[in-house]
Order: sequence, then structure tokens, then C-alpha cells
Amino acid sequence: MAWQHDTMMNPPIEGLLDRAESKFRLVTLGATRARQINSYFGQLGHSLGGLVPPQVTSQARKPLSIAFEEIAADKIVWVPAEELAAEAAAEEAALAAATAEADGGE
Repeated sequence: MAWQHDTMMNPPIEGLLDRAESKFRLVTLGATRARQINSYFGQLGHSLGGLVPPQVTSQARKPLSIAFEEIAADKIVWVPAEELAAEAAAEEAALAAATAEADGGE
């Protein structure tokens, strides 16, 4: 069995493009997640706990390689900004309704 060095090309780019729909979205998603992973490793030992750790077990040391492995494993997905805004509005409406109900019940 031949030894294979893990690089940014493992997982293959073709599989990543299928999950991200375009190379531009893949770059944006990978870079954003790599920054989050880098921040997570930077805050270790400070007990902040506000960042999400890597979602895959990886031999890679580079945050971008870890981010691409997460995308390949479907742990990280792209969500359109419109969906995020709609979810935030729904949560806000639910919180407002719960607050109004609690205030009216007193």
C-alpha cells in the first residue's frame, strides 16, 4: 500500500465542488471555517468556549485542510443569507410572542 501525504488536494476538489456548488462559494466557505478553526486553537487554554472545535478527526495541521475535510464530510454546509435572515426573524417573532404571553399572564 502506497503512503499518501495529506495535502489540500485530499479530499479531492471535485467532491468539494459538488457540495459547495461553485468554486467561489467553496473558497469562501473554506476560508471562513478555517478562520474559525484558527481562532478556536488560538483561544484554547483561555476557557472562553465560544468557538466550535473542528468537527472531524484529522491528521492535518492546517486550518484550511481541516475545513475542507469538514466540508467533504458534510459537517459544514453553506446556508444562503436569506435563509439565515428568515430563521433570525422567526426566532425573534417567537421570542416576542413568548415575552408578550408572559407579560399578559401576570
